[in-house]
Order: sequence, then C-alpha cells, then structure tokens
Amino acid sequence: MILFFEASAEKIIAVSTPRSFTKPETEKLSWLFGGASLLSEEILEGPFIGPRKEMVSPWSTNAVEICQNMGLQGIVRIEEFFRSSENKDPMLRQSYSALDQRLFTMDVKPEPVQYIKDIKAYNEAEGLALSAEEVAFLEGVAAELDRPLTDSEVFGFSQVNSEHCRHKIFNGTFIIGGEEKPESLFSLIKKTSKAHPHRLVSAYKDNVAFVEGPELQQFAPASGDKADFFVRKPVQSVLSLKAETHNFPTTVEPFNGAATGSGGEIRDRMAGGQGSIPLAGTAVY
Repeated sequence: MILFFEASAEKIIAVSTPRSFTKPETEKLSWLFGGASLLSEEILEGPFIGPRKEMVSPWSTNAVEICQNMGLQGIVRIEEFFRSSENKDPMLRQSYSALDQRLFTMDVKPEPVQYIKDIKAYNEAEGLALSAEEVAFLEGVAAELDRPLTDSEVFGFSQVNSEHCRHKIFNGTFIIGGEEKPESLFSLIKKTSKAHPHRLVSAYKDNVAFVEGPELQQFAPASGDKADFFVRKPVQSVLSLKAETHNFPTTVEPFNGAATGSGGEIRDRMAGGQGSIPLAGTAVY
C-alpha cells in the first residue's frame, strides 16, 4: 500500500507500507513532512518527476530510519515526487504520467545468462580495460572449466582485478631494461617516510596519515564523568592528512556516488581516535 502526502502544491511524498496507520501515526508523519496532508486518492494524475523506482534514494533511507526512531514501524520506502513535465537528471530521476499503487513495483525480468565465447571482443565492446595478459588468463580459465565464461564472471573479474582494487602497478614488479628492480612503486613511496620520519606519527597503516601538530590550549571541563569547572590545559595536537579518489561523480551514481569519497574522508579521519575533528574536505585531483 502506498500513501500520498501533499507537502506543497508541487511536492508529493509517497510512503510505501504493508499496513494501515492509526490517526496518531498519521499525524506523526504529517508533522515529519512539514505539515503535509494525507490524500485520500490512490492515484494522482501527473506529470511528475521523481527517483527511479529501481534505485532507493539515500534520502529515502534516512527518512525511513527517522520514522523507525519515531516509533513508526513497517515503513518500507519514502520518496519525494515533484509536479513537472521536465525529466531533470535522467540518471537519477524519471518522469511519471501518474502516481499509483504500483509506483515502486518492479516487473523487470532478469536477462538470460550470456556466455562469452570471444573474451577479447567482449572486453573491447564493454570497455572492461582488460589487458592482453588478463584476456589470455580468462581464456585459460574457460578452457579448464570446459565451458565459456558468463558475462557476469568476466565483468566481475574486471572489477576485482582492477588497478583500483589490486594496485597491480603500485605493488607490481618493475623490470626496467631487462633488470628486475628490488622495490615496487609502493615500497618506494613508503621508503621516504621510513628514511625521514621527522614529525610523522602514523602512515600507511590505515587510510589516513597523522603528523605532529602544534601545542593547543584546550578549554574544557576538568572531568568528563561529572559536572565540573572549565579549565585550560595544553594539548599536543595531531593533524590528519587524507587523500580520497572517490570524490567525483560516477556513471552509476553521478552525484550520490561522490558522497562515498566525502564520507570516506570523514570516516578515516575519525578513525584516528578520540578527539578527531574533521575540519575540511577538499577535492584536488
């Protein structure tokens, strides 16, 4: 069952739930949606634009969790829809001629398994960026299995064996002029901190590095387990340095995908321990 709340003349909020709500629960939802009124109609004529039914939005995830914290159980999904004939941001939104009870129903049937007989051609057609060595490896796997590999197997290999996941170039063996070098690119990068640690506190152990900062004056309660006077005391600070490669839109999630990087920066800095305070996240790549 889908309930429709009219938040404004332009905005409709759809709530998917398997049960009916009591009057107090409906009033809670109305308050949560900024005084939105519950509509009696089960079908609303459009046009509307809203999130794709196949992709639950981050906004919906947060809204459902807020409802749970308010004691409103049994809500599956909440999404916003706007009265408009424009299909803005087609990667995330789509047009709806009407909003009805099948709004979030997906009848997409899975495509049949596709067997890849020519891995090299499939690699080029799908842009998987497999090297000649990797194509040869997969052909060998197919020969051992005595069957062609499926499209999901080839695609999955291209992702888990990618440079992003495996750091093949960073950790690979360098052979220059026929001579194998004793250190990889990553070990050369780490070598600088080993040779000159200086004020370095931690590096290459977690997803963020720490260096000694200046001595600060902390103004805080003298004790944390009871009410107490505020006092000043010197604190040796530690600064975090973090680089993140996910800070930009991707094809799958043009804008929300970039939040992976922002969230990762905050998470990794906060993982530094008690008192971590992220001050700024910048995109400079």
